[in-house]
Amino acid sequence: MEKMVRNFNSWLSGFRDSIANYSYYIDFNKVYRNVDGIKIELNILNSLIGSKNIKEDFKKLIKKYPEVLKCIPLLLAVRANEIYCQDENGGYLYQFGFNKYSLNNQEEYERNIYFMEHTGLFDLLENHIINNLVDYVTGVETGLDSNGRKNRGGHLMENLVESFIKKAGFIKDKTYFKEMYIHQITTKWSIDLSAISNQGKMEKRFDFVVKTPNMIYGIETNFYGSGGSKLNETARSYKTLALETDTINGFTFVWFTDGKGWTSARNNLEETFDVMEHIYNIKDLEAGIITEVFR
Repeated sequence: MEKMVRNFNSWLSGFRDSIANYSYYIDFNKVYRNVDGIKIELNILNSLIGSKNIKEDFKKLIKKYPEVLKCIPLLLAVRANEIYCQDENGGYLYQFGFNKYSLNNQEEYERNIYFMEHTGLFDLLENHIINNLVDYVTGVETGLDSNGRKNRGGHLMENLVESFIKKAGFIKDKTYFKEMYIHQITTKWSIDLSAISNQGKMEKRFDFVVKTPNMIYGIETNFYGSGGSKLNETARSYKTLALETDTINGFTFVWFTDGKGWTSARNNLEETFDVMEHIYNIKDLEAGIITEVFR
C-alpha cells in the first residue's frame, strides 16, 4: 500500500480537547461502597459532634469501640492506617488499625488524643463545623476518587480504539488481543521480534494486537489532554519503534493518539509523523481507517 500523503498541520488541527465520558469524573458506586464499609463506625463517631468534653468522650469511645479508629485517617483524606506526624516534640508514627490498638496503654490513649487535637479533628467535631460524619466522608471519598481520573483517562482512548476494532469485525481473543507482550506474540505466531525487543532483553507490551491472514498489527493508544515532558519521550520512543518494526516482515506498528496536549510537543510528534506510516487520530478512526489498514 502506498503511503498516503497527509499534511501534519491539518491532521494535528483535528485533535480534540477531551474524550471524557459521563463516568470519567467520579465513580459514585465506588464512593458509596467505601462509605458503606465504615458507616457503622462513622455513626458511632457522630456521638462526638458538639461534645463539651471531647477529650474524655473520645477516650471513652475508643476504649469501648476501638474499631472506630480505622476511620480516623479518612477524616484527613488519607487512604492508609499509618500516619507520620512531626512537631517540636519529635516525630511519631500513628497506627489506626483498631487491631493494633492497646486498650490498656495510657500512653496510646494520650497520643491519639494529641493527634486528634493537633490535626484539628477535635475542633471539627466539637464546634459543629460538620453535622454528620457519613456525609462528610462521602465528600472526602468523592474528592479522593477524583485522583483516579488519570487512570480512567488512560483507559478512555483504549476503550474508544477497541470499540472501532470491534466495529470493523474483529473478535476478542480470536482476531484481536488486549495487552500482549512481545514474547506472547513471538510464541503464538512464531515471528522473530528481536528487532524491537533488543534481542530479547526488553519486554514491550502492546495495548492491542490485531491478527489478519497476512499481518500482525501491534497497536499503541494514548490521549493527552495536557502537555508535559512525557509527550516528547513518547513521540521519540514510538519513532524508534516504528523504524525498528519496518525491518520485520509480517509485523506492522500502528499508533492511535490524540489530544490537544500534543500542541506543546508538536515538533517531536511531527518527526514521528514524517517517518511513521500508520499513525492516526480519532478523526481517522471515525473515517474508517481500521478497515482500510487492517487487511
